[in-house]
Order: sequence, then structure tokens, then C-alpha cells
Amino acid sequence: MRLSFAVAAALLAAAPAWAKDPVGCDNFKWPVARERAALAAPNLPRLAPGGDFPATLPAAATLVLQPADQAKLPKEPERAPKPATFAGFTTIAAIPAAGVYSVSLSVYGWVDVVQNGAFLKPKGFSGVTGCDGIRKTMTFDLAAGPALIQISGVTEPAVTVAVAPRTE
Repeated sequence: MRLSFAVAAALLAAAPAWAKDPVGCDNFKWPVARERAALAAPNLPRLAPGGDFPATLPAAATLVLQPADQAKLPKEPERAPKPATFAGFTTIAAIPAAGVYSVSLSVYGWVDVVQNGAFLKPKGFSGVTGCDGIRKTMTFDLAAGPALIQISGVTEPAVTVAVAPRTE
């Protein structure tokens, strides 16, 4: 009985370590040099809440966010934002061709991608801490046509977003 308790206690103590993201740029699950460069590019457009994302992909922009309870997102996020966080959205008028695209963020946030009124499930996710300029990247199968990107749960009033077709 004591051994079972000791094993259970050890597993519970280790659980927070399992939930932590890896540290360092080389610990993303796939190469992110292109996304990282896009997020750090000078003179990125600054989008007002709900503003249109640049039409030509790959592209990056800084999205100004609002307090989550005032953001008026087009769809309720799949994960409810924590109190005292920020949220916002942008629309890509036309994904040029169907395929796999990455959506990358400069800071931590929850990402919802919506097409034809439906939330898309990510094909892949990778996040690290300690990598200057990029915190999270996800891949999605996107159809040609418009797409909505909603970001919530951000602790800062702006986030830089990069969207790019995946080639690897």
C-alpha cells in the first residue's frame, strides 16, 4: 500500500513538468526559421481588431487585441479565455490554394481557425519557451477561400501573427 502511494505521489509531483513546453528554438517539432523571420520582420502592418490580414501569403502582421470580455469575436472561442487576458481576430480574404498552412504567434495564445463557419482542428502543434520572437506554431489544412483567425488568452494587448504555406 505504501509503495502504491509513493508511486502515485511521485507521478503527481512530476505531472507539472510534463505539461511544460520545451525550452529553446531547436525544440520545435519542425523547422520554424521562416516563421520566426516573418514574425520579426521590420515594419509589419499593425491591424486594428478585426482588420484584414495581408492578402499575399506568407505574411505577418501585429494584431491589436482588446480585453477578452470586450473583443466581440465572431465565434465563441473553443477554449474560454482566462480573466484579464486579451483577444482579437483577423480575416484572410482568400487562401490562394488548398493546402497545409502554419499559423504562428509571437507570444502564447489560444488560436481558433474558422472556415465555412466551422472550427478547424490543427494537424500539428508545437510550442516552446525561450525562443526570441516565436512562442507557438500550428498547422492546419485550409481550403482555398476566406479564413478567420481568432486569438484569445493572450496576456499582452498585441500579438504578432504569421501565416504561411508549409513546404516541408
